[in-house]
Amino acid sequence: MCRTLNGIFLLFLVLLFAVSLSASTITALKTSEQIRVDGILSEGIWQRTGFTDFKQREPEQGAPGSEKCETWVAYDDEALYIAAKLYDHHADSIVARLVRRDFVYGDPSDGFLVYIDPYHDKMTGNLFYVSAAGTKADGLVENDGRFELSWDAVWEGVAKLHPDGYVVEMKIPFAQLRFKEGEEQVWGINFERYIGRKNETMMVVYTPRNENGFVSRFPDLVGLNGLTPSSRMEVLPYVTGKAEYIGNNSNNPFNPGEKYLPGAGLDLKVGLGTSLTLDGTINPDFGQVEVDPAVVNLSDVETSFQEKRPFFTEGVSIFRFGRGGANNNWQFNWSDPTIFYSRRIGRNPQRPQFSLPYYDYADVPNGTKILGAGKISGRLGDDWKIGMIHSLTNKEMTSIDSAGHHSRQEMEPQSYYGVFRAQRDFEQGQQGIGMLATYTNRMFDNPILQDYINSNALVTAVDGWTFFDQERTYVLTGWAGLSNVQGNNNKLITLQRSSGHYFQRPDVTHMSVDSSLTSMTGYAGRIMLNKNRGRWTLNAAVGMIDPKFESNDLGFMSFADVINAHVVSGYRWSDPTEYYRFTGFDIATFVNYDFGGNKTAQGFWLNSYVTLLNYYGGNIRLQYSPETFSARRTRGGPLMVNPSSQSAGINLFSDNRNWWILYAGGGMTTGGVDENTNAYIETELKLTPTFTLTVGPDISFDKSKAQFIRSVLDANATATYGRRYVFADLEQTSVGATIRMNWILNPELSFQIYAQPYFNSGSYTNYKELTKAKSFKFIMYGTNGSTITPQTTSTGEVVGYSLDADGTGTAVSIPIGKPDFNYRSLRGNAVVRWEYSPGSALFLVWTQSREDIETAGDFQFGRSVDRIVNVKPDNIFMLKLSYWMGM
Repeated sequence: MCRTLNGIFLLFLVLLFAVSLSASTITALKTSEQIRVDGILSEGIWQRTGFTDFKQREPEQGAPGSEKCETWVAYDDEALYIAAKLYDHHADSIVARLVRRDFVYGDPSDGFLVYIDPYHDKMTGNLFYVSAAGTKADGLVENDGRFELSWDAVWEGVAKLHPDGYVVEMKIPFAQLRFKEGEEQVWGINFERYIGRKNETMMVVYTPRNENGFVSRFPDLVGLNGLTPSSRMEVLPYVTGKAEYIGNNSNNPFNPGEKYLPGAGLDLKVGLGTSLTLDGTINPDFGQVEVDPAVVNLSDVETSFQEKRPFFTEGVSIFRFGRGGANNNWQFNWSDPTIFYSRRIGRNPQRPQFSLPYYDYADVPNGTKILGAGKISGRLGDDWKIGMIHSLTNKEMTSIDSAGHHSRQEMEPQSYYGVFRAQRDFEQGQQGIGMLATYTNRMFDNPILQDYINSNALVTAVDGWTFFDQERTYVLTGWAGLSNVQGNNNKLITLQRSSGHYFQRPDVTHMSVDSSLTSMTGYAGRIMLNKNRGRWTLNAAVGMIDPKFESNDLGFMSFADVINAHVVSGYRWSDPTEYYRFTGFDIATFVNYDFGGNKTAQGFWLNSYVTLLNYYGGNIRLQYSPETFSARRTRGGPLMVNPSSQSAGINLFSDNRNWWILYAGGGMTTGGVDENTNAYIETELKLTPTFTLTVGPDISFDKSKAQFIRSVLDANATATYGRRYVFADLEQTSVGATIRMNWILNPELSFQIYAQPYFNSGSYTNYKELTKAKSFKFIMYGTNGSTITPQTTSTGEVVGYSLDADGTGTAVSIPIGKPDFNYRSLRGNAVVRWEYSPGSALFLVWTQSREDIETAGDFQFGRSVDRIVNVKPDNIFMLKLSYWMGM
C-alpha cells in the first residue's frame, strides 16, 4: 500500500512538472549546489527533463523546430541560471563566428537568447544572448517589442561546442535586474534559438506575421520564491593616460606639439531599493569612443551626430518620447524636435571666437568638461517608470596670446543640465501617459557671454497613447510640449533671427523680431494614428512647431514654424510563396505649411520591397514633389519658389549567411532646385571566424541651381523688400568610405580599426540675384547691364568678386570672397579592448586625424589622395584601465 501511494505521489509530481513546462508556465527550481558556468552541465539541477516545446517563427511559422532544444531554469539566493542544450544533427555545420559584444544584428552565427520580464508588466523586459562562439549581447525590450542593445549588465555567459550540438549556460545576478518585492515571484520568460545555416528562428512564443505584441505573449516563470534583492552597489574606478601629438607650429606657445595628460575617474551604480538604480560618473573620460564622421554642411541646419558615450547610451530607453504604443513612426518631411539630445552635455564652447580680443594664438577647448553626472532610472512602486539625469559641466576658458602677452577668456559658463522622465501604462499597455522635462541653467561670471548663450531654458512635454480595441489593432499616440528660454536682449534678438526661426522674414505677418524680449515661449506637438497589425498598414499624423518653440539648449531642433501632415498606407504579403519570402508596398502623401499658410513642401511617395527565397532582396522608391515655396533658402529673406522635382532610388542586399555580404544602392533627383545623383556599395568580408573586414565607399554628385551666398541691404531692391539676395550654381562632388576591421580573438579580447576617408569639393558659377520674391527668377551678374568684377592678387589669382546689379547705377556693389573649396579628411581610430574580468576592462586607443583645405573647386581624386597622405597627422594615444567591484 505504501509503495502504491509513493508511486501515485511520484506520478503526481511528474505530471505537475510536465504541466509546469507547458508554453503558459515554466518553472524555475531553487538549488543549493554551486553552479559552475562552463557549458558542461554537470550539476544535478540540469539532469532533470528540460523544456523542449519550441516552434518556428521563420521560415515555416508554427512548425516544430527542425533541431531539438532543451532548456532549464534554476536559481539560488544571488542569481538566475539558464541552461540550454541545443542539439544539431550536423554539428560540424554550426556557424560560430566571433563578433563584438552587442554587435549581433545581422550576424549569421547560431545563438541562443533568453528574454525575461521581471516586472511581469507584459510590456518591458531584458534580453541576454550567447552565440555558439561565445559572443555576448544584452539589452532591453520596450513597448512590447522594441529592442535596445545599449544596456549593459555584468553577467556570465558561456557556449561550448559538443559532438551533438552545443550548450549555452548563463548566470544572471538578481542585482542586475529590477523586480517587485514579494515572497512569491511570477515573471515572464521566453527562449529563442537561431540556426544560422538554415536562417531558422524558433521560440517558445513569437509574434505571428502581421500581428503585434511580444512581451505580452511570454509564458509565466514561476517557482521564484524567497528572493531578497541586494542593495546592488557597483563601483568602477579607472585611471587614464593620454599622449597628444597635435600641430607643428613652434611659435605657438599653447601647442608645443605634444601633451601628456594623466587622469582618473569613477563610475558607480547603486540600487535604490529593488526598482530604482542610480548611475553616477565623476570626471568621466570617453576617449575610447569612436570618432564622429567628417561632413561638409553648406545648409542653415545644424548637423546631428549619434551619441556614442557609454554613460549616455546605456539604459536610455526610458527617455524615448512621443512614440508609445505604435510600431511604426513615419516622418515624411517632419523634422521631429528632440526634447533631450544628450550631445548637448559636454558640447563645444558656444562663445564665438570673433568676440575675443585680438590674438595671434589661442588655446580653444574642443569640448566642455563634464565634472560629474548622475542618472536615476527604474520604477516608483508598481506603476510609474521614471528616469532623470543631472549633470554639471565646467567653466571653460581659452588662453590667448597677442604679441607675447597672455590672457584668459571665458568661453562657456559653468552649466547645469537636468532631465526628468516619467511614464505609466494602464491595463497592461492598453493606454499610457508620460512626461518629459529638461532644464538648463548657466552660471555666468563674464557678462559678455550672455550676448551669445541663453541664461536658462526649460522644456516640458507630455505624451501618451491609447488603443481603440482589445486586439490592439489601432493606436492613437501623440505628444505636446512647451518651451521657454531666457536671456538678455542681444541674445534673444539673435535667437529670433537665427536659422531655427527667421523672425525677420519681411513678407510674413505671423511673426516678427521683438527687440525687447528677454524670454521666449513656444509650443509644439504631434498626434499620430497607426495600424499595428494586419496585412494592410496605415499611418497618419499631424504635427506643428510654433515659430517660438526652441529646444536646442538640451535638445535638437532643425527649425520651427512648421505644420506637417502625412498619410501612408500599404500592403504586406508576408507568407512565403514559391517566388518570394515576403513582399509589399507603401504609398504616401505629405504636405507642409508655415504658420502663415504658405505651402512649403508637398510630395507623393511610393516604395516597394521584396525578399526572395534565397534571402536576397531590395526596395525601389519613387517620389514626386510639386511646386511649393521655400521659407529658408533666402536665409531670413522672402519666400522663393521651389520648382517641382522627381526622385527615384534603389537598394539591394544579399544573403547575410554568406562569407561575404553586399549592400548597394543609389538614387537620383531631377528638377527642383537641388539635383543629386548618388551611389554606394558596402561589402562585408568574413575572412575567418574571428576576422571581419567591411568596406563601404560612396559617391555623390550634387548640383544646386540656387546656393545662397549672402544678402545685403539696398533700398533700391524694392521687389525683394530692400535687400539683395545673391545666389550661385554649385556643383559639388563628394567621395567617401567607411572602413572597419574587427579581429575578435575571443569574447573578452578584441581589436578594431575604423577609418573614414572623405573628399568633398564645390565649384561655384553663374552668380545671380533674386529679382522678385515668391519666384525663381534671377538676374545673372554680367548680363543685362549688371557686372561681375574679379578681385585678384598681385599674381593674378582670383580671390573674390565684386557684384553689381546695374553697373554704374545706384545699386550697391556687393563684395564676395571666392567660395570654391576642396576639403579632404581622413579620420580613424584603433581600439584594443580586453575585458580581463567581468565588468573590468583595459582599453588601448590610437586616434588619428588628417585635414586639408584648398580654395579650388575642381575635384581631382588623385590629387586629393596625394595631399591627404602627405598632411602631417594629429595623433592621440590613450590608455584606460577600469576595475569593476560589486558590493
